[in-house]
Formats: sequence, structure tokens, C-alpha cells
Amino acid sequence: MNSVSPSAAQYIGGVMQDELVENRRQQPMERQGSFGLRLPQTPDPSREAAGEPDEMDKLKAKLMSAWNNVKYGWTVKSKTSFNKMSPVTVLGHSYLLNSEDEVERFRLAFVSRVWLTYRREFPQLEGSTWTTDCGWGCMLRSGQMLLAQGLLVHLMPRDWAWPDAQQLTDVDFEVFRPRSPARAGGVPIPSFGSPRGSNTPEKSLPSDQVPKCSQKKRPECARDRQAEPIHHKLVTWFGDQPPAPFGVHQLVEIGKSSGKKAGDWYGPSVVAHILRKAVAKTAVVHNLAVYVAQDCTVYKEDVLHLCDLSLSQTPPDPSSQAWKSVIILVPVRLGGEALNPSYIECVKNILKLECCIGIIGGKPKHSLYFIGFQDEQLLYLDPHYCQPVVDVTQVNFSLESFHCTSPKKMPFNRMDPSCTIGFYAKNKKDFESLCSAVSVALSSSKEKYPIFTFVEGQSQDYGLEGHSSNHSGSAAHILPPGKLGRSNNRRNSDEFVFL
Repeated sequence: MNSVSPSAAQYIGGVMQDELVENRRQQPMERQGSFGLRLPQTPDPSREAAGEPDEMDKLKAKLMSAWNNVKYGWTVKSKTSFNKMSPVTVLGHSYLLNSEDEVERFRLAFVSRVWLTYRREFPQLEGSTWTTDCGWGCMLRSGQMLLAQGLLVHLMPRDWAWPDAQQLTDVDFEVFRPRSPARAGGVPIPSFGSPRGSNTPEKSLPSDQVPKCSQKKRPECARDRQAEPIHHKLVTWFGDQPPAPFGVHQLVEIGKSSGKKAGDWYGPSVVAHILRKAVAKTAVVHNLAVYVAQDCTVYKEDVLHLCDLSLSQTPPDPSSQAWKSVIILVPVRLGGEALNPSYIECVKNILKLECCIGIIGGKPKHSLYFIGFQDEQLLYLDPHYCQPVVDVTQVNFSLESFHCTSPKKMPFNRMDPSCTIGFYAKNKKDFESLCSAVSVALSSSKEKYPIFTFVEGQSQDYGLEGHSSNHSGSAAHILPPGKLGRSNNRRNSDEFVFL
């Protein structure tokens, strides 16, 4: 095992770590949700009413923070093997890793994604003693990454790549040539950060020593360099300071209306609604709305009313071209206790779409952000790595810890069935294309019922009042009393229509 500094930005999936932790755990634990464990607590009603943690809560929070900082602050270097003969899909783009140019394109596509992980030593979360989200904030971090990808597509040039990605060269994976009868194992071609024929990753070079050859091959590099101030500004919105509109402080505060608090674990459905409210609340992002599907259904007219600004004019102006871009989040459940294999092909086809911005979910008790796949394995970014907080208010703060250089994969059959799928449409034409393309992808499922559906009309036409995406009220879903024989308490993050 090799300890790695946070600046190396390396991590490993938490399976082995979690197993070690479980074997050493001395205190009784309580299952809190699909993505974590927490120490049992006996609340003090008087202090809860006042919103103040008692001394025992403070002590527990400090102990858990210290333990999680240790647990997620170290890592094991491991290499991920990629099959040279199979395409790798990353958010609608495909890469066949049989040439250096394709390997470079894939590297830039992966490293350019915004990576948001556990942080420690940030300002105390209001109403608690927490100064870290280690051990409980993984789904919030995955949700941040999903939103960050939507904002990248919304604000940055098409097919933007981070021009400084080349300096993050300490990459722990190789691309293997196909096996042959003459050799017992695959023959590796050089990994991104290694000299030819070496299995030892080289250290990152200073920015002034980074080779410029890869930049010369990309005519878009000058354009991407000009967009760097937007890139920096975008990352500041996810900073771990209370004013940051999409930082953990704001997301936890918004989550209180859903009955969540700092230290709780959040499901993918609750996080979808938290992100919707965060975007609606802030003024830093213009011309963007977030729509959250209801009961695995996207109501087209609800999206129309949310995005078509001409409908809000008095009287409505049909000739107006004003349209808000939209991020569509669809909470779904792909099976019961485990992933239904019949939906794997459908998930692959969704990740092949350019309008897809990823999927948040993960393995049981372990949230991840999925951005692609190769063969029968998902490609993901993992938030389970604890890094020191970065002061994003400083001019020219380092972006290195916000971009990951180590792609990781896991089998589809280990994916937790509870997840939220994200899409982005820039204008009305893109939204119509999105509906058509996603419907085709959904039809590839072997199951009788699709993962989710697009329907004409509004939710109220189907007996559902006031879709949650059109207002900022605390209720996620509202069902008219007496119309449907279902409870209108829909605040549980894991309530889905079973397929």
C-alpha cells in the first residue's frame, strides 16, 4: 500500500476499504439508507427543537469526522485495464483505444470532467459541528458532479477540454493489446503518465515543463484556453464555503426542507430535488432551469411551461424565441434489491447519447457518478477521497484537485438499482431531439415496461397537481386527496415506481 498525497488526485473504489473497516468496527452501527452507516443517536427533543447539537452529538461528530478523514484520506494505487479492441463510451462520445491520438482524446475527455470529492476542514455546517462531509456526503458530491457536467455543457464551448489536463500525468491504468496464443497475458501499451515500457507512473511535471505537442494537435486549444475564466468561475460555485450556490453548505441547507440534515445520507431522488431548488434559488446561472421527472414520467408540457419564456408574457407571444435551457433529472429504480440485467443494454444506450450528462447512483452504500462504460463495465468518478478544502476565493486557485486522472470501472451487476439519470437540452429543438433519441434508447429494454417515459400534456392532466419543477415549495410531489389511493407523503428518497 502506498500513501498518496491529495495533489496526486488518486483514489480507489471503497470495496476493499469498507471490508477492512467493517472487520475493525467496534461499536454497534445503524443502517441509515442505501449509501452509508452511522452511529446510533438518541436525540434530545429540547435541543432538537432549538436546532442545537448536544454535547454527545458534538463528540460523536468529532469522532466520526476523525475516523472518516483517516478512512478516506489514504488510498491504494491500482491500475484499471482497458480493452484496446472495444470502444469506450464517455457521455455520448466513443473512443477506440488503438492509437495514441484516440488515447489522448479519451484522456482529455475524462480528465476534463469536474471531480468533486469529500473535503475536510471547511467552515462548520450551520446547526451542526460538522467540518467535513467524509462518510455521509457522497451522494451530494455525486449530485454536484452531475450538475457541474450540465453547467459545463451549458456554459463552455462545444466539446471543450481542459487545456491544462496534460500536466496531470500520474495515471494508474494501461491499455492492453488483445491476448494471443504466443503470450499468456496482455501486452500493455504505455499508460498516459509512463515512459514507454515502464510500469512506474512518472510524477506530474510543472506547468511550464508540460509538453506542448498535444496542444498543437488540437486546433480548439486556443478557444478552450479563452474559456478558462468561465471554468474557474464554475468551480467556485461548488466551493466548500457557505456563500457558494452549489457548495455542500447550501445543499445541506436546502435539504432541510426534505427532512435531511448534516450527517444524514441522501438518496438520488432527494438530491435531484435539492439540485433543482439550488439552481432556482441562485442568480449566478442565467437561462437555465432544472426539471425533475415525477413517477418515472417526463411530462412534456410541464417542461414547455418551465422553459418557454413566451408563455409567461402577457399576452403570450407565439413568435418569441425565448427558451430556457433545461437539465432533466429522472429518478428511477432499475430493479428490486439488485439491478435487473434486462436494463443494462438500455443504460448503455442512454450513456451513448450526447444529451446525457451522466447517472448518479452507485454500489450499495457507496455513491458514484457514472459517465460511461466499456463492454460490461461502467466508467465512473468516485467522491470517496478526502481532500483538504480549497479556498476558491483566492485568485488563480489550483484546479488540480477538481479533476481526476484515474479512470475506474466496475461491473454493471454491482450497480445499485436506485439512481437518477441526467440530460441537458440547450433549446426547444434540442429538447424535441432529446425526447426522440431517449425514447429510442428506452425501447431497447427487454422488459415490458421502460425505465421511464415521455408523455404529452401536464402532470395535472394525469391526476397530479402542480409539478414540483415549476415552483420552489418544499413538497416534492403533490397528489390530490381522494383521487388516487396513494399516500401523498412522497419525501422518502427511495420511493419509486417499481418496474
